Amino acid sequence: MNSSEIKILALDSTAEVSSVAICKGERLLSEITVNTGNTHSETLLPAVEQALRMAELTVNDIDLFACSTGPGSFTGVRIGVATVKGVAYGKNKPCVSVSTLEALAYNLSGYKGIACPVMNARRSQVYNALFECESGKLTRLCPDRAIAISELDEELRSAGKPIYLCGDGYEMTEKGFKETDTEYVPVRQRYQSGYSVAQIALKKLENNETLSDTELVPIYLRPSQAERERQAKLDAEKTE
Repeated sequence: MNSSEIKILALDSTAEVSSVAICKGERLLSEITVNTGNTHSETLLPAVEQALRMAELTVNDIDLFACSTGPGSFTGVRIGVATVKGVAYGKNKPCVSVSTLEALAYNLSGYKGIACPVMNARRSQVYNALFECESGKLTRLCPDRAIAISELDEELRSAGKPIYLCGDGYEMTEKGFKETDTEYVPVRQRYQSGYSVAQIALKKLENNETLSDTELVPIYLRPSQAERERQAKLDAEKTE
């Protein structure tokens, strides 16, 4: 099938903002973005259903399913993955796992410089990756990681190129930078976009980087707080 004919359902629920998009190749058919503070368990599936109705499609019409699989909110990542696994189940259609950070960077692909997505990882850290933006294309400069804002500041201060932040860590990173100047990014381009997830997924499909619905899993850069507390308790018991 020609890539321009591929119908894609893509979503991102890895932060407070969630977004669902239906695309036909590069063409956006419908997109719903929610930033009301309601939990994704309440809003995500209804948004999927509404986006499909607006595009005059059913889930059976979809050729490719995609979602951001992390990093991000542990609960948000799990809900997004579970939603895609649910709607794709039994349809024998390809699924694509998309890095949250790469999807955020795609929002800035029209800029020239370095896209620096940052998501609040707590404890003065952000989830981050760096991408070079040139002529509408992204080139990854480092893997997804959790990094202290002070360390990222030190890394970027002599980059010699415009730095564009995006993600829910935008303001805390901007305030935390002491050595690095950043360029203004409009609010709409700072947050999750189902369309960006869809376009990255389309490229991954062309490169045969697909999964089955059962193979689609969350990707965490570090253990959850509950897992860390459990491990600390087990370590303490060993020393008693």
